[in-house]
Amino acid sequence: MKWKLPKSITGQFSRAIGIDLGTANTLVYVEGKGVLINEPSVVALNQKTGQVVAVGSQAKDMLGRTPGHITAVRPLVEGVVSDFEVTEEMLAYLIHKAQGDDKPLLGPKVVIGVPSGITNVEIRAVRDAAKNAGAREVYILEEPMAAAVGARLPVHEALGTMIIDIGGGNTDIALMSLGGIVRSKNVRIAGDTLNQDIAGYIRNEFKILVGEKTAEDIKIAVGSVVKQTVPLQTTIRGRDLVSGLPREIVITDADVREAIASSVASIIEAVKEVIETAPPEIVADVMRLGIYMTGGGSLLRGLPELFALELKVPMHVVDEPLTTVVRGTGLVLAELEKYRAVLLDDDDYALPFQ
Repeated sequence: MKWKLPKSITGQFSRAIGIDLGTANTLVYVEGKGVLINEPSVVALNQKTGQVVAVGSQAKDMLGRTPGHITAVRPLVEGVVSDFEVTEEMLAYLIHKAQGDDKPLLGPKVVIGVPSGITNVEIRAVRDAAKNAGAREVYILEEPMAAAVGARLPVHEALGTMIIDIGGGNTDIALMSLGGIVRSKNVRIAGDTLNQDIAGYIRNEFKILVGEKTAEDIKIAVGSVVKQTVPLQTTIRGRDLVSGLPREIVITDADVREAIASSVASIIEAVKEVIETAPPEIVADVMRLGIYMTGGGSLLRGLPELFALELKVPMHVVDEPLTTVVRGTGLVLAELEKYRAVLLDDDDYALPFQ
């Protein structure tokens, strides 16, 4: 006779959770429910008490607007944990929010996406932060693989698949075949870098100081990497560096193209490096099937067309590029045994002295 859990107990076991721990946004997938949370990776702290004031959207709204004793910080820089304790607080908040009103007896099983090529210590920091935040089991998955799984690409076949994930803090470029990453490169140039480029350009050319949020708004409103048939423009406000007073100016898509040209060229060069070192059979597959783009950066106007022109390879932007990685963690959770080979084992991030 097969033993079954009583109904009073079954609700005490938590659902598995997939997390895309991003520099700009953190997304959470809950087993059986889908993507429930999409929050900015920002935490507001009270410096006097050391307590967390707000997490996610509420904390992001505080960026640049907080009094002296409250600081809004990003605990992840360039895709990796820069502040362990704040990351732990953010994960605990997200895991609790994902579970809702249920108070499970055991913590959830969690799959977390991390950038490819990060160090063993950085991976261990993510794992320990999730454990301390209440996770029962933690599985680490490289983001390019998670993105490929989320985009339903044939990662387990003897076929070369290439994906470019342009996120907030880093760009992941990977060639995959037979369930593993053949070649990869992680460059710390992505959405946040483009925002900094735009803010720096406005400061140098117009002598106006703008914040990070304004720079991102400009990128979304008029950002492009190729000349637009209909010119785009937006009005922004900032502090004049000469007079110190507020001033309003008009920014065009041409200004943004000039500002971000160097960073975009660096990403293209990184993609070329990965292709140049790849086995010829895999390169042949990529030329035939094309390269898949995902992440928020892939939505920049004209970027796929520019990549196709520079790389001489067809480009495809996956459906719903902002959620590809977290959907991939959800698929891995659903078929953990099938994807166990693509997960990073304990041995992969064991410290030398352990």
